[in-house]
Amino acid sequence: MFDFGFLASLHDSIVQWAINGWTDASGWQVLAFTLIVTHITIASTTIFLHRSQAHRALELHAIPSHFFRFWLWLTTSTVTKQWVAVHRKHHAKCETAEDPHSPVTHGIKTVLLQGRELYRDEAMKAETLKKFGHGTPDDWLERHLYTPRNNWGPILMLLINLGLFGVIGITVWAVQMAWIPITAAGIINGLGHWWGYRNFEAPDASTNISPWGIIIGGEELHNNHHTYPTSAKLSVKPYEFDIAWGYIRALEMMGLAKVRKTPPRLTLGDVKPVADAQTLEAIVANRYELMAGYAREVRRACASEVTRLKASGQGTAAAQLKRVRRWVHRDEAQMPTGMAKEVQQTLASLPQLDKLIAMREELRALWTRTNVSAEQLVHDLQEWCHRAESSGIAALQEFSRKLRAAHA
Repeated sequence: MFDFGFLASLHDSIVQWAINGWTDASGWQVLAFTLIVTHITIASTTIFLHRSQAHRALELHAIPSHFFRFWLWLTTSTVTKQWVAVHRKHHAKCETAEDPHSPVTHGIKTVLLQGRELYRDEAMKAETLKKFGHGTPDDWLERHLYTPRNNWGPILMLLINLGLFGVIGITVWAVQMAWIPITAAGIINGLGHWWGYRNFEAPDASTNISPWGIIIGGEELHNNHHTYPTSAKLSVKPYEFDIAWGYIRALEMMGLAKVRKTPPRLTLGDVKPVADAQTLEAIVANRYELMAGYAREVRRACASEVTRLKASGQGTAAAQLKRVRRWVHRDEAQMPTGMAKEVQQTLASLPQLDKLIAMREELRALWTRTNVSAEQLVHDLQEWCHRAESSGIAALQEFSRKLRAAHA
């Protein structure tokens, strides 16, 4: 005779599993698990895919390297060669029509909502993979599992989550699957080129979304990254924090990673009577930091001019300068349409400020001109310093002395 008690017991077991899974975890425990596994995915993306593979900023030992590859296969289905190729092309063609995911060319809404699709479309182009995907793993695992069966990972992750937490595991899995498309493909590639603050005048629209890089593993410091793309460390200011850099340092102390490059640090020593070739070398190596300092001087000069104009009853001129001052120190390519002309018109009646901007462009020529000999560039630097210190403008005089104190 058939045992209906067995069916009832089986039914109860299935219902119990569907509600609680094998772990019988509380809601808070499920949430903690979700936060931990998504953070591991972010760390794997920024440390392995981004800093190690795409930019060669660090070398990873086989142990963390294989872990990161397995975890990314399990939680994202990402193919290393495809991700690296698309990202390298983004840097090579940044903010142009060939940039795979620039909000400048595609629009912020498109990148935020369809970032994953933009990645996928570019990753299907054989030319992109051939030109930008070199140097990525090509072992047995890559050829037989991670690339041809990349979707098996998320399927396995779904089964694991269902087993651990029951039906709620589907929600955990959905969050895992959406995490990288939302944070990396959407927020970093979108907002990171559209909104935020800039430490440096990198030759693109990159911005730092937040000074504290925790939720997206330090990738929030996107302007810093575009300024120093081959650096393993993304934080540069004392108030900035890159959590993935902490993980990299921990791996390095355990002998599991080797950092190749970090942001250069400007060294100031005794002020030389005359700038020389070593001075020029130090200036070119630290040009972004130096120009960020120059931009601060320009902003101070703008504030002083606004105060002076108001005090002298030139309210209209003060209002006009206030309108354009956030763009005065920016490169013309980064200004909104028509703003460059407005800035020029404003500066025409402010000779000291106009000279500050003109001499900034002359200083930039030291590293933008490629058809000039090193000897000529040293001579140009000496001339620049001489004119700056005889200009009667305190900001230029002080900056020139700083340049002559720069050491490689």
